[in-house]
Amino acid sequence: MLLFNTIQIAILFLLGLATLYISIFSIAGVFYRQRPYPQNARLKRIAVLIPGYKEDGVIIEVAKEALSQSYPKELFDVIIIADSFQPATLANLRELPIKVIEVSFEKSTKSKALNSAMGQLDNIYEIAVVLDADNVMAHDFLTKINGAFEREYVAIQGHRTAKNQNNSFAVLDAVSEEINNHIFRKGHRVLGLSSAIIGSGMAFEYNFFKNLMSSVKAVGGFDKEIELKMLQGGYKIAYLEDAHVYDEKVQKADVFSNQRRRWLSAQIHYFRLDFLSSLKDLILKGNIDYFDKILQFIQPPRILLLGAITIFGFLFMATNYLLDNNLYYQQIWIIIALFCFVSVFLSIPRALYNLRTLTAIAYLPKGMFLMLGSLLKIKGANKKFIHTQHTSVLNK
Repeated sequence: MLLFNTIQIAILFLLGLATLYISIFSIAGVFYRQRPYPQNARLKRIAVLIPGYKEDGVIIEVAKEALSQSYPKELFDVIIIADSFQPATLANLRELPIKVIEVSFEKSTKSKALNSAMGQLDNIYEIAVVLDADNVMAHDFLTKINGAFEREYVAIQGHRTAKNQNNSFAVLDAVSEEINNHIFRKGHRVLGLSSAIIGSGMAFEYNFFKNLMSSVKAVGGFDKEIELKMLQGGYKIAYLEDAHVYDEKVQKADVFSNQRRRWLSAQIHYFRLDFLSSLKDLILKGNIDYFDKILQFIQPPRILLLGAITIFGFLFMATNYLLDNNLYYQQIWIIIALFCFVSVFLSIPRALYNLRTLTAIAYLPKGMFLMLGSLLKIKGANKKFIHTQHTSVLNK
């Protein structure tokens, strides 16, 4: 019985800490109110940087959509950073009123593409907006970003949200994105911490971003590296909830698994790399933001946390009952499960409480196993470029 309870306490402790973390920020996110920004802000010159690797299927329409901003056309440039595109695609792109910068690397990465492009651009811009090759900005996105930069931010994460919910995997991915927006962006800003950035739909003061990127060598998770550098330097990252960027959600199990494997690998890599320095900065400088980011990296994905609490909770509660073990353990399992499920429910926007989401819940067990499989196969994933192929541009 002693060994059984020791194992049970250890698992309760780990799952309890993870649940406590998301509960704090989930509850805080409920109280998020976006700070207003000037409606008549000074209009700044903006570079919209769109790196793409073999994205011939979507890049033409993405470029056209990017040009349809309500922001004055003479004050922003759409810059396609074309890595391994077909000649016909390049020819079609050059017919549009955009800039096309071709890049080629033995081993392609997003950080290499961005650094190469900014090295070729004139320093005429004040804001850099970074998108993925499938992203579509809401028509007023640049206007809102421009206004928010009047507050002298150096970095802003826009509200990246789903542009397609055409099957159950896409719906689950959309729900996951909004849960993360609530916990890691809204909740963090309410408590005075920085918003997490995502890798796209984000904006920076241009020269700051160019200088920052010059030291980034990441193969995977370049956004994690620049985020850590910023937080270590004491910079705050803002969140703009009403500035929407529509992002393609994954629709196939293998794509879902590969994408999550890449993300998890990057998080574990940077946890190992920065844990000691973040702890040192916390103790010596009181840098909570930097240390909190490291804690984020070791949080289990919400879908895995739900699954672990459900499975372990059922097994341990059943065993406790059969062994007539202390009722105290049963109560703790119930409390942790309640807090976890309530935290997740609070984080899902009301608009996603619909029949489509309810139907997608049936795929949760498969999603949990895929996440677990990704966790078991992360070795080396951060050392090679894992490309997610995109297929759609318009909302579905």
